[in-house]
Amino acid sequence: MKILVYSYRMDEAKYLDKFSKKYNVEIELCKEGPTLENANLASGFNCISIITTPVDRNLIKKFYEVGVRFISTRTIGYDHIDIKSAREFGIHVGNVTYSPNSVADYTIMMILMISRKIKTIMERSNVQDYSLKGVQGKELQNLTVGIIGTGRIGKTVIKHLSGFDCKMLAYDIYKDKKLNQYVEYVNLKELFQKSNIITMHVPATKDNYHIIDKNSITLMKEGVFIINTARGSLINTDDLIDGIEKKKIGGVALDVIENESNIYYNDLKCQVLDNRDLAILKSYPNVIVTPHTAFYTDQAVSDMVENSILSCILFVEKKENPWEVC
Repeated sequence: MKILVYSYRMDEAKYLDKFSKKYNVEIELCKEGPTLENANLASGFNCISIITTPVDRNLIKKFYEVGVRFISTRTIGYDHIDIKSAREFGIHVGNVTYSPNSVADYTIMMILMISRKIKTIMERSNVQDYSLKGVQGKELQNLTVGIIGTGRIGKTVIKHLSGFDCKMLAYDIYKDKKLNQYVEYVNLKELFQKSNIITMHVPATKDNYHIIDKNSITLMKEGVFIINTARGSLINTDDLIDGIEKKKIGGVALDVIENESNIYYNDLKCQVLDNRDLAILKSYPNVIVTPHTAFYTDQAVSDMVENSILSCILFVEKKENPWEVC
């Protein structure tokens, strides 16, 4: 069988070569993301593999016309794909899973960085300012961490944080009894009210849209730290900025942000960014912003490539596919 891989990156090369040989699959590569202009490249391919490029109704229709019947995104999230239109045209969609340690480790790093004011410390040390004023941090053992979402990544965050001897609260529609030794499950309102640190590990769904907004921020403790390594749409950015400026929020660490498409993963250093909120957030001393790189480890990239190939194979062979979402 053949798979067309869009948005091919050089860091994926050795894994594409390794797993195409392992599973006896022919891989065609396209460095660009999928567009109406290059959709014809998919002619003759039942399956294509993409990353985060938006795939809207028009592109879905075009892919259907050229014979594509399965789209595999090499990401856990699939909110960049118009699922409704895919169902309408009879195109199936699959995501992938990868090592939860990648995002979990990164999340804990961001928790430590924001609670210990590392951004200010590093920026000062770069100009040889080694003073202590304003950089006194907090110890995790004295804080309560609220984890929203206890799936694969949230569960791993909890297990790793257990070594820091901090109190943990958790919220999820589906409770995992095995985590009761580490966390206390509470409702979302109670988590907001009692947590010093809030970290989110849920998908970008309609129900999860703007979990954090002015109403939830009002419930939170003074000086709360907010961490987001999941999806930008979980936070209302305007309300977040307002909470920071009113000093209700003590610090924020964001690996994702609303309207990040066409910004992250591109070299834009000589351009004016089309995202004013991103520029504002980066200007604050108590806000850390990274470009959606929490997932980015060698193991995760290997998993993303392998599972995308496997998902396509399972679809073509009409076998049960754990990654198929529609």
